[in-house]
Amino acid sequence: MSNIQKESQALCLETDHAAVFLSSATMFMSNDIPFPFHQNNDFLYLCGFLEPDSILLLQSSQGHPMPSHIATLFVPRRDSGRELWDGPRSGPDGAVALTGVDQAYPIEEFKHVLPRLFDEKLTLWYDYVKPSHHSLHSNYIQPLLESNSKVKNRIKSTRLLTQNLRLIKSEAEIKLMKKAGHISSHAFIETMHWCKAPVDEALIYAKFDFECRSRGAEILAYPPVVAGGNRANTLHYVNNNQIVKSGEMVLLDGGCEASCYVSDITRTWPVNGKFSAVQEELYQSVLEVQKSCLNLCTPGTSLENLYSHMLTQLGTELRNLGIVQKRCNDSQLFKAARKYCPHHVGHYLGMDVHDTPDVSRSMPLRPGMVVTIEPGIYIPEYDTEAPEKYRGIGIRIEDDVVITEQSPFILSAECPKEVYEIHQVCLQGH
Repeated sequence: MSNIQKESQALCLETDHAAVFLSSATMFMSNDIPFPFHQNNDFLYLCGFLEPDSILLLQSSQGHPMPSHIATLFVPRRDSGRELWDGPRSGPDGAVALTGVDQAYPIEEFKHVLPRLFDEKLTLWYDYVKPSHHSLHSNYIQPLLESNSKVKNRIKSTRLLTQNLRLIKSEAEIKLMKKAGHISSHAFIETMHWCKAPVDEALIYAKFDFECRSRGAEILAYPPVVAGGNRANTLHYVNNNQIVKSGEMVLLDGGCEASCYVSDITRTWPVNGKFSAVQEELYQSVLEVQKSCLNLCTPGTSLENLYSHMLTQLGTELRNLGIVQKRCNDSQLFKAARKYCPHHVGHYLGMDVHDTPDVSRSMPLRPGMVVTIEPGIYIPEYDTEAPEKYRGIGIRIEDDVVITEQSPFILSAECPKEVYEIHQVCLQGH
């Protein structure tokens, strides 16, 4: 069953329904210089159309003797002048052939359809609070909303509807996520192998990007964190422009996008190829916590449960390391764990890095869900409460996990994380 069919059936309740989804717009960094285009993923999930300035209309009718479900695309016309500069467009005919929707029309035709969607007998689904294409929203939909203030009260949001569909991955989607995990894992291996101190974080970034693209990734899934030494304690460090010195570790949080699905992996390793005793001690503690959390990635638990487990385990490790006092009670250990790991244990993963963001982390995990597991310990240089030998060290280890009926399937399993594996990979490059 296609995503369009699933969506149409989901909308088919007791009355007639229509759902409107806008594509993304082309964004510009300066006059006539566009950013790389990236499609609105809800729109992409439902129809597979990769071009901007388009609208998808899904209609579900309780007609007799059989209900009907119709998917319609409204797309820009073919324009030889614009295509000279921007490349070919599909046009309505091409959109049907490429996507399998029932019908397609020029974008201007949507204005003739729109008034009928506001009929009181029809339930309209549309995200007018956060439209993905402001021009299409303001040109077509906003005028009708302003002319009839009561209409807004009858419109229902599609966000949770589509996110719940995207939450459970099909076998085909899992296959694509395996591809993204494979590409990123081997990009990590090559980057570790190549890395040699002293090295600029920007070069590590470039190496990882190159290795992902050379293996078939279209783009990186997000701006990576490439943080050497104490900079690893800045969780969203993306300047990536300082020198990583011999004796320091580098934290690389990166992933690729391949065939519209992403990976999200973090590894921390010594740029001179071998952990110091102190670095290995702290690293091994994070790794043990991560393995413990991975083992619990089974149906019925939740990311919130895993988060509590992570904090409990981190608290124990911090006490064993002497970072917190041995006499601390459970509450104090929990507080210390939150201090030294201020982020969650993970998030949902799919077409977006932080996928399905409105789905609660308290939802029980089910087969087909994909999550990240990413504990860390971060001890800034200025933290005078921690033993001096640990100050300036930040470590995170992150893997991508498919929930199955049996044991969890690690999409990033090919990416080295055991100390001996990292030594082996790194020292091959020295």
